[in-house]
Amino acid sequence: MRFIYQILINAIAIKAAAYFKLIPGFEFTGDAISLLWVSFLLTIVNFFLKPILKLLFGPLILLTLGLFTIVINMIILYIVDYYTQELAIANMEALFWATVLLGFANLIYSLIYKK
Repeated sequence: MRFIYQILINAIAIKAAAYFKLIPGFEFTGDAISLLWVSFLLTIVNFFLKPILKLLFGPLILLTLGLFTIVINMIILYIVDYYTQELAIANMEALFWATVLLGFANLIYSLIYKK
């Protein structure tokens, strides 16, 4: 069930960023089905690739006191952007702020629904 909630939280954050033009250079041009598809893809890539990247870049994460995880999340979001046509991120600044927004949405979700 947590997996489904994660997909929905990512979908809400992507749609909010695109709809309210919160991040210049971040666009989503698809419908509701494609939004769920992009969010599903983001959740799957997070689930499988993030632990591997954290393991590989563990020393950098320790040296930067955890801030390198933002770079890992940016890599993951870039991969999703690369493989989807509906999501368009124009530059590194937009990628950074989109990563921060998605991370903040997931943080709020995890604080509200702690197990």
